[in-house]
Amino acid sequence: MINFDIDTLKFDANGLIPAIVVDAETKDVLTLAYMNRESLKISMERELTCFSSRSRQALWLKGETSGNYQHIVSITADCDRDALVVLVNKDGPACHLGTESCFTNPVFESENNHAFTLEGLMKLIEGRKTEKKEGSYTTYLFEKGIDKILKKVGEESTEAIIAGKSDDRTETIYEIADLTYHVMVLMIQMGISLEDIHAELASRHVIDHKVKQEKMVGNAH
Repeated sequence: MINFDIDTLKFDANGLIPAIVVDAETKDVLTLAYMNRESLKISMERELTCFSSRSRQALWLKGETSGNYQHIVSITADCDRDALVVLVNKDGPACHLGTESCFTNPVFESENNHAFTLEGLMKLIEGRKTEKKEGSYTTYLFEKGIDKILKKVGEESTEAIIAGKSDDRTETIYEIADLTYHVMVLMIQMGISLEDIHAELASRHVIDHKVKQEKMVGNAH
């Protein structure tokens, strides 16, 4: 439990502080809302986002009407302590319009600068399967089928092991990247999503925690 004095936060003249709500899984910005001391305390006590409405001059618990609750993972203040980032796991759409995020209206997108994401790479790989591109190595793998894909996963696994055994950090990174790409091709081939893997890893984290506890108890005896 973090021992933080919320009175050290800098609320504005109306007693409010902006709270940027972020999806804990996707890291997408969901919404920008405001909290006062009371709603912040409620949020921390209930581990559900509670905001202060500037228009209605009242508190509102997100999801109380819609069922789209936001379960708080963490709350972090910025360096000036006049803004908050609230990391949440959400039960449903964050926006009252029914969209996953309130931020859905593109204003500008650079043609020169691009953000890389695993989700974006998965979509690109999937596109090479559904809309085959001549000369594409990814399309070639899909055309050859599961046996070829599995063979490449095996080869890249071996190369990652060899690089790791050699204690060559740069080469190991390179080989892990190759392995990751081929595993993602396998995932698309088998209809497995990043969300599927995330859910499996999350469940194992809980199991691993329990196993560690059991080992500690066993050692105590």
